[in-house]
Amino acid sequence: MNTLGTIDRPLTHDPKKQAPMKPSTSEPAGSAIPDFTTTGATESRQNRTREMQLMQEALARAHMHERMHEAERERRAVRLATARRMQRRAERASMRARRALAMAVMQ
Repeated sequence: MNTLGTIDRPLTHDPKKQAPMKPSTSEPAGSAIPDFTTTGATESRQNRTREMQLMQEALARAHMHERMHEAERERRAVRLATARRMQRRAERASMRARRALAMAVMQ
């Protein structure tokens, strides 16, 4: 089955390969808006496509940038928690050493 593309699902996304925009046959000639040249329509379609692609790339780049910052914040939090845990461990060892020294002096 060889079906042609529709508006929602065009046969191709390349504006140069799409059929040029033609005036509707149901409207009387010279009704409301004059017919535009197809080159202008093609260029505007290409620009829109390029802008949309660039928007998606910029969005993805911003998303990755945010994820990188989030990962860095998480790494900092883990390092801080580890440092605090080690500090408490060192303080407990210091207190044991003082206690042991005090016991040795007392006897």
